[in-house]
Amino acid sequence: MKRLFKLWTINVLVLIVAGSVSAQEKAAAVNPLQAYYEVKDALISSNANVAGTKATVLINAIKANEKTNTSKVLRDKILFDAEHIAESKDIEHQRDHFTSLSTDFYALVKAVKLSDKPVYYAYCPMKKSYWLSESEAIKNPYYGSKMLTCGKVAEVLK
Repeated sequence: MKRLFKLWTINVLVLIVAGSVSAQEKAAAVNPLQAYYEVKDALISSNANVAGTKATVLINAIKANEKTNTSKVLRDKILFDAEHIAESKDIEHQRDHFTSLSTDFYALVKAVKLSDKPVYYAYCPMKKSYWLSESEAIKNPYYGSKMLTCGKVAEVLK
């Protein structure tokens, strides 16, 4: 009976360790650019709760991705804004931090190749701010449905 209990204990420990490795692997597998896009999409939908949740995913993706460590200053600025978006339930406060997050993320994408697909750098003249998009179609994260198509593509990063 003792031997059976020891074997069961070892198996449980192996499962626990395997589960935590799997969670770490999942965090490392999330592309920071894709996580950024998901924050943007939540802001387009004006959903502060989803934006906060997606910002947490972005934080974990930035921390887990070795490419994002090219500039500690840039990485820290991105994390600062993502943390504010994650902690806030105020959509306007989240959008204010998304402005600087987007500026710093643009610099990151210029420095490090995070995607094989084109990245569209769009501009909102009303907010005087930029954002990154996976699509050429304008969907403005700063005003949501109020001004969904306000803006233009300023640059295409390949």
